[in-house]
Amino acid sequence: MVRRRVYTSLYASLLFTVLGLVAWATGQAFVFPSLGPSAYLLAFDRRADRARSYRVVWSHLIGAAAGLLAYSFIAEGVTLTASTPPFSPAGLRLAASGVVSIALTTWAMIATDANHAPACATTLIVSLGLLSTPRAAAVIVAAVVLLVTIHHAVVAAAGTVRSRLE
Repeated sequence: MVRRRVYTSLYASLLFTVLGLVAWATGQAFVFPSLGPSAYLLAFDRRADRARSYRVVWSHLIGAAAGLLAYSFIAEGVTLTASTPPFSPAGLRLAASGVVSIALTTWAMIATDANHAPACATTLIVSLGLLSTPRAAAVIVAAVVLLVTIHHAVVAAAGTVRSRLE
């Protein structure tokens, strides 16, 4: 059990190290809160099937798109970086944008069999104005694709090493 904790922790850290380096080198948000749970899930169950990769990528794509859609129509120009006054129109717009983005994301994930809970955090990050431009949404999706690609490369390399040692 201790070994699994250590391997999972190190592996999730490895996945995030690569993303952190890309974020640092590009100045883009290749590291964002909802990517942490995705990295954890990939690290915890390293031998999961390819369907999980589909769910991870598509769910975050859905979340980013739904968040962008909700934000663009409901809360454009408002961000959750500061408290809004009670009962303010800006606060209502942000709350509505969040609610709509969660509804859209949940519906679309179920409809496409791309259930992955961290995508609900992605949709809120976008719909609440934190990363709410088309470019930021594209970076989110690119970061998720990179995370899954790194995961598959590491798993394949570990399989090759394991087979050579046998």
